[in-house]
Amino acid sequence: MDAFDTYQTPLSSRYASKEMAHLFSPSNRFYTWRTLWLNLAIAERELGLPISGEAIEQMKNNLRLTPEQFEVAAREEKKRRHDVMAHVHTFGTVAPAAAGIIHLGATSCYVTDNADLIFLRTGLTYLVRSLSVLISRLSAFAAQYRALPTLGFTHFQPAQLTTVGKRATLWIQELLWDLRNIQRARDDLGFRGVKGTTGTQASFLALFDGDHAKVEALDKRVTELCGFTYAYPVTSQTYSRKIDIDVLAPLASLGATAHKIATDIRLLAHLKEIEEPFESTQIGSSAMAYKRNPMRSERVCSLSRHLMVLHQNALMTSSVQWFERTLDDSANRRITLPEAFLTADIILSTLTNVSEGLVVYPMVIGRRIAQELPFMATENIIMAIVKAGGDRQEAHEKIRILSHEAAHQVKNLGLENDLIERVRKDPYFDPIKGHLEELLDPKSFVGRAPEQVDGFLKEWVDPALSTEEIKEAIQKSRNVELSV
Repeated sequence: MDAFDTYQTPLSSRYASKEMAHLFSPSNRFYTWRTLWLNLAIAERELGLPISGEAIEQMKNNLRLTPEQFEVAAREEKKRRHDVMAHVHTFGTVAPAAAGIIHLGATSCYVTDNADLIFLRTGLTYLVRSLSVLISRLSAFAAQYRALPTLGFTHFQPAQLTTVGKRATLWIQELLWDLRNIQRARDDLGFRGVKGTTGTQASFLALFDGDHAKVEALDKRVTELCGFTYAYPVTSQTYSRKIDIDVLAPLASLGATAHKIATDIRLLAHLKEIEEPFESTQIGSSAMAYKRNPMRSERVCSLSRHLMVLHQNALMTSSVQWFERTLDDSANRRITLPEAFLTADIILSTLTNVSEGLVVYPMVIGRRIAQELPFMATENIIMAIVKAGGDRQEAHEKIRILSHEAAHQVKNLGLENDLIERVRKDPYFDPIKGHLEELLDPKSFVGRAPEQVDGFLKEWVDPALSTEEIKEAIQKSRNVELSV
């Protein structure tokens, strides 16, 4: 990261990955502006405008700003009250042969908006890679615990059994949808290109003496030089702020997914069934030494709420863009766009950290199952009695009475669930007592959960993580782990 990446960067960037923090840093922003000016000059020269090779070379050799140039730009901006023109002047001081042609025919949004689109596309790529690593980690967790029975919850009340791995697939499935949505948003992004002050390309038409074909060729060539496959066919002075809505929507949706996952982990930590990583020297509370607070998951929930709210800014900003443009979008976007990406980046890195160190407590899980399973097993017991020649209605009444007695022990006396012991002592159930252990095996209550995990990982996760870009990101993450 450059020394000037912390200059005027959002506070959250201090906690983001180096690549995401650098993406929205001033040094990268102004480097990108200079690259855009260079590409514009190259294209204009190719199409016949009198721009010297020396000008192009000086621009190429001075794309990175030095500390001294940051100071010059700051002084110029204070004097001119215009950030783009301050940097046009600053660039000209180190590329004097190009000073007269930098920004030729362009409006400020040529650099500001095109740079933003570059940042959005690159930021989405970073998120695709980080999200893929998280999915890979949780998939390994799901495979490891594919068949471990655990009590299911509906309304946070005990429900039919599932498995620890199957529950994790519910998290992963939503993350796969987030991956799809982020990839779609990235791949759909276009370029503003060279459109002029109100999008009519009038200035460029004048530069090329009314040659419409050359103006169209200029737009296409600059778009190509900047690495985009197409430019938006029409724009105002800016690219439509609706694009920001489309980009921030999948990030907000990711925030909802992350909040749900982290909340589930927090609830499981309360139940002492699963915990996030907790270092040996970590302190959970300044007063209560025994505490093991799920602080990472709580952080994810906190940041996720922030991420979800940022999308509202994009919606409101897009809705109030008057005619060809108004400037009340600028200050908002300078905060909202970087914050959204930096926040999403931190959420993913935190969740990945949690996923790599999740601790499962099978004995606690088993004890909770034992407390609830007798009630859930009543239908199996009734069916077994019927198969042994008994009467269903009579069996149902017997179980109903014993269940209420056991419930009284649990709810009113605070004792363990002794329904099965009551069944064992009742002569009515003698024909099936030899099969009770089999009838109470938790694995017989999870249905196809283990097979669902296997099928989901093979048919949905593996294909989603099969691209070279994603495989490379996952491998790079593993290499980093091995080097630590």
